[in-house]
Amino acid sequence: MQTSEVLRAWKKILQGESPSLSIEITRECPLRCPGCYAYDADHLGGGKTLRDLSDYKGDELVENILQVVDRYQPLHLSLVGGDPLVRYRELEQLVPRIVDRGIHLQIVTSAFRPFPIAWTQNPRVNVVVSIDGLQPEHDIRRSPATYQRILSNIAGQKVTVHCTITGQMMKRPGYLDEFVQFWSDKQEVKKIWFSIFTPQMGDSLPEILSSDERAQVITDLNHLRKLYPKLDMPPEMIQQFATPPASPKDCIFAQTTTSISADLTSFIGPCQFGGKPDCSQCGCAASMGLAAVGDYKLAGIIPVKSIFDLSFRVGRSRAKRQQTPLVSEKPFQILQ
Repeated sequence: MQTSEVLRAWKKILQGESPSLSIEITRECPLRCPGCYAYDADHLGGGKTLRDLSDYKGDELVENILQVVDRYQPLHLSLVGGDPLVRYRELEQLVPRIVDRGIHLQIVTSAFRPFPIAWTQNPRVNVVVSIDGLQPEHDIRRSPATYQRILSNIAGQKVTVHCTITGQMMKRPGYLDEFVQFWSDKQEVKKIWFSIFTPQMGDSLPEILSSDERAQVITDLNHLRKLYPKLDMPPEMIQQFATPPASPKDCIFAQTTTSISADLTSFIGPCQFGGKPDCSQCGCAASMGLAAVGDYKLAGIIPVKSIFDLSFRVGRSRAKRQQTPLVSEKPFQILQ
């Protein structure tokens, strides 16, 4: 990230605005992945789930998304779902129009279908392909987005591979090494990221890591990053998995990202996971990355997070005076 972009983000925070925006552009997904937070019963706070919402298609979706983007004017936009490629025709119109606004765009997908090579050739676009472990486990969890289909659909592209580490993976020594080696060898892959499965409060799922397994993840990733340059996770970021932010209010990512669901009306809170995430077991890569930035000490003395916290309070106070809160605590109708 360039200095000018950091200053722009800081300016938006001081103005009481979110520099990052995340939009679930569709409620639809061809997959039924175990542990998917987007379809959890409490993702939207209870009552309705993502699949219950009304969403948009065609030109209506394109124009409504652009209205939301123009309202928030984010520096960084993530399009998630469902799976955004369900709306690939609309995305073909949206991507160039979003990028033309000077916004960095991230599209998170299972890559169950092909997408234009122009997307990954654009320096402002990052296509992140979600892969749930090695082929035997992934193909069961994520069919029809199997390894074979993903490899076919990303041919000639340059994508980021993202894997969420689960308890099942950590039961087998060397699992992460095998995964990183496989995807590092693919010329289509420019970066590899890992998160750790983040449960909701009270969950008891096989995906949840034990404390020993979490510690092993940190050891493994610190070792693997030295062997595989495509593993794009500095040690300061990896170490954050040991002590994740205590609550969404302590999480820079949660505080700087506005998340909106597929009806373009419902907010997702207290962070992108929705519901009641167990922050003590948070494994969000974005959260860890920004937490590492927050721990950095300017001139070796002042933690960046101290400056952020002060800036956020200034922005929150300003937003309240203007009656335009950074993140609304209740849904409101964006599109009038």
